[in-house]
Amino acid sequence: MSDVELTPVREAHKFDTQALEQYLLAHVEGFRGPMEIKQFEGGQSNPTFQLITPNQRYVLRKQPPGELLPSAHQVDREYRVMHGLWTTDVPVPKMFCLCEDPEVIGTKFYVMEMVEGRLFTETRIPSVSNEDRRAIYLDLARVMALLHAVDPAAVGLETFGRPGNYYERQIGRWSKQYLASQTEDLPNMHKLMEWLPNNIPAEAGSVIVHGDYRLGNVLIHPTEPKIVAVLDWELSTLGDGLADLGYLCQDYHGDAYDDEGLAGADFAALNLPTEAEFLAEYCKHAGRDGIENWHFYLIYNMFRSAGIIQGVYKRGLDGNASSAKALEYVDAARLRSARGWALVEESENN
Repeated sequence: MSDVELTPVREAHKFDTQALEQYLLAHVEGFRGPMEIKQFEGGQSNPTFQLITPNQRYVLRKQPPGELLPSAHQVDREYRVMHGLWTTDVPVPKMFCLCEDPEVIGTKFYVMEMVEGRLFTETRIPSVSNEDRRAIYLDLARVMALLHAVDPAAVGLETFGRPGNYYERQIGRWSKQYLASQTEDLPNMHKLMEWLPNNIPAEAGSVIVHGDYRLGNVLIHPTEPKIVAVLDWELSTLGDGLADLGYLCQDYHGDAYDDEGLAGADFAALNLPTEAEFLAEYCKHAGRDGIENWHFYLIYNMFRSAGIIQGVYKRGLDGNASSAKALEYVDAARLRSARGWALVEESENN
């Protein structure tokens, strides 16, 4: 898919549009109505809307309705990190306002510019040329390295993460999130929860980590194979940049959530970089010689992804998911955790 899908606002996500318009008139310079609102399909966490006005289009991101898991759906963090990165080489939309008062439309929200670009959700990008397909993937590696090179203190984000070991915090967080949204017993998740804390590599510094960096969370230039905006920063924090790298490279080792992923792809025929080539491209831009304990970063991300997608599925069962597709992920956490544990067994047998 290369076109962003817009739908009428779903019943569960409707809010007071007049209250929103009055707020934007007071807080966004140059804003004027009348305003038409449509909802973006896709995106499983924070509902996202296009605001269409006579002179500009905006994007609004808000928390979902209903009871929320602890530390989830922090749209204020998304706003803060993109606002900070606006002055860097990392491509992000311009931020216009953050509203933390739930009295306006029922939840926290922020408004940003609408960036024109192409959104690709099929991992192998079948709709572009072989030349552009490779260029897009190599640009994913380049922009990720750009992000990890930003000095958090230089953009006001030195307090964006908590002290202590990043992986210990993350493993603890996603273990709790998984258990809070568990719908069936997944033995591989429990084995991963035990294995991961005992196999954490040495701390590797503290950079801005996106947390959900993948093809489906970037906009590609309308005609050129380059990234014009990195989106969906809800899971961003300070930590080890290799966590982002392992997250994206999961697709080389198992099915993506929505399609076939990169495992088993004919890389030569598709002109896609292999995992080794992608890692080399990242290391080139990041000034690294290589990566030790690579299997850990993949296993950690298989576990983390299983925890995230389990939360999405549970919200679907509860009726407050951001997308109608949430219920399609009934087997996703089981498959992802099984692949994670298989990687543990592979690493211990090598």
